[in-house]
Amino acid sequence: MTPNAGDLGCTCYRLRRTARLISRTYDLFLAPCGISIGQFGMLATLNAMEGESISRLAEALKMERTTLTRNLTPLQKLGYVVIEQGPDKRARSLRLTRAGKKALAAAMPRWGAAQLSLEKQLGKQQVKLLNATLDHTLDRLPNS
Repeated sequence: MTPNAGDLGCTCYRLRRTARLISRTYDLFLAPCGISIGQFGMLATLNAMEGESISRLAEALKMERTTLTRNLTPLQKLGYVVIEQGPDKRARSLRLTRAGKKALAAAMPRWGAAQLSLEKQLGKQQVKLLNATLDHTLDRLPNS
């Protein structure tokens, strides 16, 4: 491993650096679709949670509600997401538009190609181990 100034053995520092490099890989593959890996993740999660509230989507994505709202704005401007009145007048629900579903479908093969690229760079078993470690970490850490 290459020593890095500022590391101090910090897990968070390493994780953030790694996340930036991995995000760049996915962003490169998704660029022709006009969305980032963060936006892809929001679209895919929203597709699976159709009609859920902003709070529930934020919880699923492990994001602050205000951060999610801010990150949804570009997707709304692209016409991929709409925020509607929920069953409770205080809650708002989210859904993908037809254009959003089409954008997600177009991005899926590119996301798959990015995943394969990562597996080629790191090794399929290493990616599997990394994912298992990340899943374990997500299960163990508190949400708040």
